[in-house]
Amino acid sequence: MILLLAKIIIGIVALLHIYFLRLEMYAWTTKAKKVFRTFPEELFEPTKTLAANQGLYNGFLAAGLIWSLIIQDSQWQVYVGLFFLSCVAVAGIYGAITASKKIFAVQALPALIGIILLFTDLFL
Repeated sequence: MILLLAKIIIGIVALLHIYFLRLEMYAWTTKAKKVFRTFPEELFEPTKTLAANQGLYNGFLAAGLIWSLIIQDSQWQVYVGLFFLSCVAVAGIYGAITASKKIFAVQALPALIGIILLFTDLFL
């Protein structure tokens, strides 16, 4: 049951990062303006390439998380999930410290919950 919950969280975190990829790579000068209201509007166009690069990294995180869900070996599934959730958590904590506290709740907290669930499953 705990592992199933962890996998659901991993799926949610992966979907969030696919959304971030789409927003940063393909909708930076349109929809992202509504999402990132504190970012000065005149900076969206000049930072379009930087945002796309950031979106690509979010895509890699999503790919790793999805990979963790389809690995056949249950032990490696947990290890890979822990690695990619840890990457997301670190990025979310860094973002919360340097950019916006909201990033912690949206990015780091779900990853940390997933990590806790995976560790709980490992040690039960």
